[in-house]
Amino acid sequence: ELALSEKARQYSYILQKRISFDLIRIYVLLREDELITEFLDLIGLHKELFYDPYLSESINIINRVLACQHFHGFFRSSRFTNYILDCYESLTRHAERYRTNVNELQEDQALIAEEVKEFYRQNDLSVIIHFLRAMDDPKATGSMQGGMEVGLAEGLDRKLQISPPQPIEQTMTILPPLQPLARIKPALKKLAKRAYKLQPPEILAIFAKKETGCDRDE
Repeated sequence: ELALSEKARQYSYILQKRISFDLIRIYVLLREDELITEFLDLIGLHKELFYDPYLSESINIINRVLACQHFHGFFRSSRFTNYILDCYESLTRHAERYRTNVNELQEDQALIAEEVKEFYRQNDLSVIIHFLRAMDDPKATGSMQGGMEVGLAEGLDRKLQISPPQPIEQTMTILPPLQPLARIKPALKKLAKRAYKLQPPEILAIFAKKETGCDRDE
């Protein structure tokens, strides 16, 4: 169970770091709630994961998530559109890896739960506890030397209770399969072209070049 918990912590990194950055980069470029909603419906993610309207308003956040990025395309508009497509391709790759990891955790959780059931099938703890409680009773133990510490049976009762780990879906975010880029590429390009018209000068300036600088403190 400890190993399962550690795996869940490690796998959550993909969601919290990689997938969140993929999504946030797309969010800040789509800018408007209407376009973001259309995007989520298009890809099959019917949940505003890692979304906050403040994202598009903060130039500091925008600069951070767009740091160390490379763009390709002859025109500024084509670099903008291609970058959104690249971000989505990265998102699908990271999301699929995360889903694979979650499936692995679900299998591990089910195995541990079955092992707990098997333990109880092979070990009747109620009989053991009943015996200990009888020993804890002075009338039952009679003149037995030493006897047992008062309340020991009740303490062991609590300690011997083994609960299976919680289902993974209660502790981790479950992602649905996302639409592959090839299937939604035309529609996503149309969204990107609409979003390009909404960009303020400071965002357009970012795509005037083919790469952004890196923050040395990162």
